[in-house]
Amino acid sequence: MDTRVGIFAGEDPLVIARRWLAEAEGQETSDPNAMALATVDSSGMPDVRVVLLKEIEPAGFVFYTNLESAKARQLDSGGSAAFVIHWKSLRRQIRVRGPVERVEDALADAYFRSRPRESRVGAWASPQSRPIASRAALEAEVARLDAELGAEPPRPPFWGGYRIRPLEMEFWADGAHRLHDRYKWSRPVLDARFDVIRLGP
Repeated sequence: MDTRVGIFAGEDPLVIARRWLAEAEGQETSDPNAMALATVDSSGMPDVRVVLLKEIEPAGFVFYTNLESAKARQLDSGGSAAFVIHWKSLRRQIRVRGPVERVEDALADAYFRSRPRESRVGAWASPQSRPIASRAALEAEVARLDAELGAEPPRPPFWGGYRIRPLEMEFWADGAHRLHDRYKWSRPVLDARFDVIRLGP
């Protein structure tokens, strides 16, 4: 029987993920919380983009976006997503798959208030994923809203967060001679316990 020790030790994969992220925050030079988020559009074509993971909760992984963006439409219609975080400095990665849900308004409000004011104004100004006339037109809209929104811009009604609730998580660490270490945690439904197995590299 394989015994998980060291960086793989633990009985809760979300706790392990928080530990790995904390380690990356001390070593990764840029955006240790950057994750490649994969979705599928209405035609079945896969799509992927980098977003920033903002919290690892006991229930799942939280990030924020424009709710009218292409990714949000795909998340709402498909109901599930996958992502991978790769930390080059640690030579590790985490893969996650599972259903998605929108985060509560109070949580989205609190996170939006924590952002720099310039980013809050930018969230109002950007018609994310949709055509714009020019960079100058975008900057003009930012300037207009900057004057209009006041000192504490509220969260736009079209901006919020998503929570990915994992059914599968895989932890990978680089090994000598391509003999990597991989552990897969999985459960059939969200309220079940995770089972964990070692995978071949």
